[in-house]
Amino acid sequence: MACLLETPIRMSVLSEVTASSRHYVDRLFDPDPQKVLQGVVDMKNAVIGNNKQKANLIVLGAVPRLLYLLQQETSSTELKTECAVVLGSLAMGTENNVKSLLDCHIIPALLQGLLSSDLKFIEACLRCLRTIFTSPVTPVELLYTDATVIPHLMSLLSRSRYTQEYICQIFSHCCKAPDHQTILFNHGAVQNIAHLLTSSSYKVRMQALKCFSVLAFENPQVSMTLVNVLVDGELLPQIFVKMLQRDKPIEMQLTAAKCLTYMCRAGSIRTDDNCIVLKTLPCLVRMCSKERLLEERVEGAETLAYLIEPDVELQRIASITDHLIAMLADYFKYPSSVSAITDIKRLDHDLKHAHELRQAAFKLYASLGANDEDIRKKIIETENMMDRIVNGLSESSIKVRLAAVRCLHSLSRSVQQLRTSFQDHAVWKPLMKVLQNAPDEILVVASSTLCNLLLEFCPSKEPILESGAIELLCSLTQSENPALRVNGIWALMNMAFQAEQKIKTDILRCLSTEQLFRLLSDSDVNVLMKTLGLLRNLLSTRPHIDQIMSTHGKQIMQAVTLILEGEHNIEVKEQTLCILANIADGTTAKELIMTNDDILQKIKYYMGHSSLKLQLATMFCISNLIWNEEEGEKTSVAVMVPGSQERQDKLRDIGIVDILHKLTQSTDPNLCDKAKTALQQYLA
Repeated sequence: MACLLETPIRMSVLSEVTASSRHYVDRLFDPDPQKVLQGVVDMKNAVIGNNKQKANLIVLGAVPRLLYLLQQETSSTELKTECAVVLGSLAMGTENNVKSLLDCHIIPALLQGLLSSDLKFIEACLRCLRTIFTSPVTPVELLYTDATVIPHLMSLLSRSRYTQEYICQIFSHCCKAPDHQTILFNHGAVQNIAHLLTSSSYKVRMQALKCFSVLAFENPQVSMTLVNVLVDGELLPQIFVKMLQRDKPIEMQLTAAKCLTYMCRAGSIRTDDNCIVLKTLPCLVRMCSKERLLEERVEGAETLAYLIEPDVELQRIASITDHLIAMLADYFKYPSSVSAITDIKRLDHDLKHAHELRQAAFKLYASLGANDEDIRKKIIETENMMDRIVNGLSESSIKVRLAAVRCLHSLSRSVQQLRTSFQDHAVWKPLMKVLQNAPDEILVVASSTLCNLLLEFCPSKEPILESGAIELLCSLTQSENPALRVNGIWALMNMAFQAEQKIKTDILRCLSTEQLFRLLSDSDVNVLMKTLGLLRNLLSTRPHIDQIMSTHGKQIMQAVTLILEGEHNIEVKEQTLCILANIADGTTAKELIMTNDDILQKIKYYMGHSSLKLQLATMFCISNLIWNEEEGEKTSVAVMVPGSQERQDKLRDIGIVDILHKLTQSTDPNLCDKAKTALQQYLA
């Protein structure tokens, strides 16, 4: 019965609330224009800071009427302006408010309003558009639907400091993809916005700066243009550097650092330029200090991680600047029980966002440790670092998990750490757990890390194998994501390196011949290369070669033939010829080559190829085929394996010896020596 009573109670409360708001909406329909204007002004005063009132007015249908009045030619400019102000105020409420406004097609109405000649009305429309476009529920594509909108907004930039502030803010929020950057760039964004960096208004300077940061991000064309732009006789990078100074607001320092970072990453500023090494990098390290607000520390660390990611020298400089590695450890202790935060709202906010600090720290540690062994050692020796990474792998936030896996991947490039810290903390266990069920972006990095943990010298290799890794990796090779297919096959390749026969058999059984050959015809060249690498590792040591070729020989020879005949690059064909060389090293397997005239002709062809790599790979194959086991040192058992003479005769008959004689005259000493060694077998 209680459930049945609930609905009417709610309805009566709602009707009371909406009844008190209804008169505001009713006045919008008054035949007297002055009363309508006064009604809109009263509505404006009623909704300021009152989300409940905003929601009520939306429910009562105020929005369609306000939009109608805003678009009516008979409406006075003052009325239109007040309507735009009220709509802007409604948009400042909840996300549901914005959705309601979008459903009423507010954006086309406001864009139409920008064609007015009245500056106050234009500013009110822009202010409302700014509020709507900065909401996460607004599709940014709505700005680009009509091709005339961007050029018109550019033309309005000169009207007032408010049009400058709002338009720059709209651009910086709606520039989310390369095609957006291109549209803005092609309509003169750089030239139209550059002079705003010297505006007397801080808000205008700040919004212009934010525009440049989003325009330059991963965009070489924009970045190369920015580096040469002059404003009042000063180059843009110099203006950005001035904005990094400590006496400037933190928001300005950070955004200027972003601009210079993005220009550097896009290739328009060198990584060893003083503005990067002496200005941008130290500024970003300063932002990581515990004196800064949480969001500033997050943005500082993430931008610094992006700046230094590809450059080992910047990584080294950052690692010794202001004790950065130790400073980042504080990111995991925030907020502490004795936090200096006295503002309860700030403390509540920071508790909810503390995971962002951990994510940023993991990202920066990953970049710092990307190349240098000493830096990796310092990171791992930071208090409880491995425990923090292990904990990060199981956090509820996907972004933290991804950053923790990236950090682990970066540190897993260290041979020393794989043998020590990674083993001490059994890192493979939580990593395998992550691989069981995660989004693709985490799976890609986690499987890359697993590849390193499966290297032959890593102590984790055996327990990983015992935990069902083969099945997991084989399933990754069937993914639609090429990066996951590469990592799955790469990890199997590492697993098969110098492995015992049982492991190799398990890999082949689990992967299946059908899947192996699907991978050999994969359109992604990286997948193909790693599959060939796996096959090469499977076909190593004679008993293994003979055993595998006895069960899969026909299919493997077909695959080799197809690849050597196909339009593949030199590296792919070199790997394939190396597989043939391994097969030729088998005791019985080599007969699969000797009885295949097509393959023999291909070997002959590649002996005379213009690529030295392919010639050398073919020479390994020839040497193994003509090797006289009776005389040679290749086998420790003095038992004659029949057939070497027959093989030599057959190879002579098809012209191999003649080519060997020619190759002894090669200008490459390595190729020349191999040809001479092969010929000596004929004399042995």
